[in-house]
Amino acid sequence: MAATPSNMTPLGAPAPSFTLPDTVSGRMVSLAELRSEHAVVVMFICNHCPYVKFVQDQLAQLGRDYQPRGVAFAAISSNDVASYPEDGPEAMKALAEELGFTFPYLYDETQEVARAYQAACTPDIFIYDRELKLAYRGQLDDARPRNGLPVTGRDVRQALDALLAGQPVNPDQRPSIGCNIKWKG
Repeated sequence: MAATPSNMTPLGAPAPSFTLPDTVSGRMVSLAELRSEHAVVVMFICNHCPYVKFVQDQLAQLGRDYQPRGVAFAAISSNDVASYPEDGPEAMKALAEELGFTFPYLYDETQEVARAYQAACTPDIFIYDRELKLAYRGQLDDARPRNGLPVTGRDVRQALDALLAGQPVNPDQRPSIGCNIKWKG
């Protein structure tokens, strides 16, 4: 299992705009419509990555815990489905329904959105404040497959709790580790 770290985009960077198809509803979803009074969480994930599989229940739980509090979420899969067909739209929809995602699971077929966000791995998590400026990027928590730590979402939860309380997010942030984005050609 190769481990790729996230790029750690500079804090304060603006959220790149996007409009992508939601594999569950079939409708197009844009960053503009996700914008919230508190925060927007953009997660680059996929179906096949063991790092994502390890945390996917917690990702679903984050949506259930924080969407009612005014935080918007979107998961995006940008992998090359010619090489990784299990990351295609039909499988994405099935997984989102199985896990009970309360947020859209978007398909980035051209990979332009992943490139704009400088996403490097799955999972790669970005949290933007109400002005759509980057407030957090990096790991869900310290848990990794085979390290024995429980998956709690601690780092993401601390960042969201700070934003909800109108407090600054701790700038001491650790990169996510996961499978690299499967780029085309």
